[in-house]
Amino acid sequence: MRLAYQPPYDWAAMLEFLSARAISGLESVEAGVYRRSIRLAGQQGWISVAPGAGDWLDVEVDFPDPAVLPEIEWRLRRMFDLDAQPERINATLARDPLMAQLVAARPGLRLPGTWDGLELAMRAVLGQQITVVAAIRLAGKLVAQYGQPLQTPHAAITHVFPTAEVLAAADLATLGMPRARGRTLSGVAQALLDDPQLFAPKAGLKESVARLVALPGIGDWTAHYIAMRQLREADAFASGDIGLINALAALEGGPVSARQLLARAEAWRPLRAYAAQHLWASLGRRD
Repeated sequence: MRLAYQPPYDWAAMLEFLSARAISGLESVEAGVYRRSIRLAGQQGWISVAPGAGDWLDVEVDFPDPAVLPEIEWRLRRMFDLDAQPERINATLARDPLMAQLVAARPGLRLPGTWDGLELAMRAVLGQQITVVAAIRLAGKLVAQYGQPLQTPHAAITHVFPTAEVLAAADLATLGMPRARGRTLSGVAQALLDDPQLFAPKAGLKESVARLVALPGIGDWTAHYIAMRQLREADAFASGDIGLINALAALEGGPVSARQLLARAEAWRPLRAYAAQHLWASLGRRD
């Protein structure tokens, strides 16, 4: 399968982002190739994604039901932000002098998405108030204990992400996290069972965030992070994110508060999510 995109495309930056967040047993990044297990319609398989010789990504799919190939393609296009229009995005952000510098440095930077809404929500909740490394370690424990084993030709891909049914019934605090966070994880899984459209795009960013913060344990940062990567809301912006605050402070040479960052971000509408990705990239990390 070939998935075309409009250049430029910063595959190295995308791979760096995914590699830093690769969950043990679920996904891997090796020799410039991203691989992961997938589940659709109750069946399991795996995919492999690598840059093609032209303006496309080469995708290998191993899945028992070819009827779901269009769904796989749709998810991958969102995950790798293949329908973005770099020229329009860059021109809009470059109206701000600071963003003009960042865009010039990384003109092909994309906004990484995700394969699955529940998985992304679990990642976001696990990442509350701890480092990316610590969150991914917990996610690996979750996959190993509650995920379904999967046989693949790749030693690093051994499990499929747990289902909402399993996570809703589990005592996830036993994985080594605050009990309240474990309840939030199970609560999000139950909310998805109650509303299968929980992670589907809404009418707009305001409605998307409002639906998410209504869930116990989901605050503004988590809601905007989910809106950015799963709901593909281009103007989502987690103003309280310490990485964004530190990036702006470093770039502008002075202390910055969350309130000041939010005010500064008005100049980046309606593409604040892409601005956030540039800020994270400026620090050499993407939280």
